[in-house]
Amino acid sequence: METGINNETVISLLQDLGVDPLFTSPGLSNLAAVNSRFLRDLKLNVSGMMGSKNITKKEASLIALSVAINEKNDTLISAFSTMALKEGASNEEIAETHACVSIMNVNNVFYRFRHYMGGNEYYDKTPAGLRMSVMMTPAMGKGLFELISLVVSAVNGCERCVTSHEHSVKEQGADEPRIYDAIRLGAVIKGLCVTL
Repeated sequence: METGINNETVISLLQDLGVDPLFTSPGLSNLAAVNSRFLRDLKLNVSGMMGSKNITKKEASLIALSVAINEKNDTLISAFSTMALKEGASNEEIAETHACVSIMNVNNVFYRFRHYMGGNEYYDKTPAGLRMSVMMTPAMGKGLFELISLVVSAVNGCERCVTSHEHSVKEQGADEPRIYDAIRLGAVIKGLCVTL
């Protein structure tokens, strides 16, 4: 029978996330076994970024969900979906977050390829021919959809997509502190996915 990890920081982190306190992973187990200082840093980073003054709790939950989806972390997908619903997100917004991550993965691969092939006339001028209607009138609003698109593109390392979505987010009225906090949140959740 699984007993979980007997480490106060791990227990508190799992509780904050709404994850079963009996949850274990190789990363958590290894870090807890040596009482790693990183666990405290991770907990503080997650709580700090989830509580950003530039992003609402609902937005933070959906951004965190997008990274968990991108990283295929089922434990955190469940936790952040539940958290987002508690913060007022609709089922449509949760589903749209999944769709956003999927289309960003399509775009990130495609536009990274174009970028890598730098200046190839055929690749640059031939239409992508990819359907992206989900981006037109998102239920969560264009500003948040673009912000999530930016975060996922940054996590996936697509320079063209990052540049394009950062511009779009600003056109939707976001300032640099909001963008910066969203990217920091994405980075922290990516690290959390590695650990959990």
